[in-house]
Amino acid sequence: MIQINGLEKNYGALQVLKGINLEIADRSVISIVGASGAGKSTLLHLIGTLDKPDKGKVLIDGTDLYTLSDKELAAYRNQNIGFVFQFHHLLPEFTAAENVALPAMIAGKSKAEAMKRAEELLDFLKLKERLTHKPSQLSGGEQQRVAVARALVNNPKLILADEPSGNLDSENASKLHQLFFDLRDQFHQTFIVVTHNNELAEMSDRKITIKDGQIVRG
Repeated sequence: MIQINGLEKNYGALQVLKGINLEIADRSVISIVGASGAGKSTLLHLIGTLDKPDKGKVLIDGTDLYTLSDKELAAYRNQNIGFVFQFHHLLPEFTAAENVALPAMIAGKSKAEAMKRAEELLDFLKLKERLTHKPSQLSGGEQQRVAVARALVNNPKLILADEPSGNLDSENASKLHQLFFDLRDQFHQTFIVVTHNNELAEMSDRKITIKDGQIVRG
């Protein structure tokens, strides 16, 4: 599904990624591990088109992402890639359902259609009783599940998660990790997760270790 060739990224004089080559299969849960500063999040951001490489290619299902214009890239990202971060970034003035529906409305769906999809996802994620609650009224685990629902609302083929359980206690972290596998089985999506959580890394279909900007294992 994903093919990465010769990916390099520099920030000033600092070379963060030093020629990454990687292939990732469809419908898999992949964990990326390594010390802080190894380049894990940078790689994730380049796959997700949140940043651009200095050299190399990222292809998803044959689409060479960095040949697209900025406008085409934004549309591709909205429709094909979902993001889950350590900090959920929910908008405090909106309800759980409204937060989930926003990317669908940005993609051109009507509010009614987007809200219907949001409610279906929140129901699937066992948040049916929280549709009208605002983020401040939700627990940390509930907020992160809302963020997962938001990432899923446009039915993307790829979900990228950067330390998604970093702010959760061990019980909620385990539930979130299992959720990724349930979603993979239910919706046939691919998950790439940057994590320091050994439990999730060992559960994954494949564990990739990055050290000093290079893949050393996986």
